Amino acid sequence: MSDRETSALPGAHFAGFVTVSEAGLRGMITLRGDLSSGAIAGAVKDVMDLDMPAQRCVNSAGDMAAAWMSPDELLLMLPYDQAGAVADTLAQALAGEFATVANVSDARAVFTLQGAGALDALAKICPVDFSEFDQGEIRRTRAAQVAAAVWMSGADQVTVVCFRSVAQYMFDLLSAAAAPGSEPALYT
Repeated sequence: MSDRETSALPGAHFAGFVTVSEAGLRGMITLRGDLSSGAIAGAVKDVMDLDMPAQRCVNSAGDMAAAWMSPDELLLMLPYDQAGAVADTLAQALAGEFATVANVSDARAVFTLQGAGALDALAKICPVDFSEFDQGEIRRTRAAQVAAAVWMSGADQVTVVCFRSVAQYMFDLLSAAAAPGSEPALYT
């Protein structure tokens, strides 16, 4: 059981050729259903004030984001303290629809890689061609042996989401990939 008020690795930070930081608590809601449904798109718009993202993309505004995860799944990201209420509101809005809503905030850990070589570090551990990975894109993949979602969340910034149970492994893996002197310069 997780400590609901503490992130997976509070304050974890590594400075290499990019910085790796545990991002703290983040609200996350999995919404599954027919993403072409007007009811689902309307609920996301009404509750999150975001349009449905295109395939493998993230729509974001401020601290709210909607990420396309698969043809029938979105990951909604928002402030941690709002996740329960937003999940309840979405579930009520989608009552009667073929959809499920789950608050998965306490089951996830979030890391931020910051720096010009962030994609170079990730290319060492993920089977993804990052050469044309643009801001606002997301991929579900593996980082070495664990499932991860990788989102180009800003200029020279990448957000990595994984299961909380593998947070220490992910932090260690990202830190090793960002170790000073190990820059591969794949895309420069």
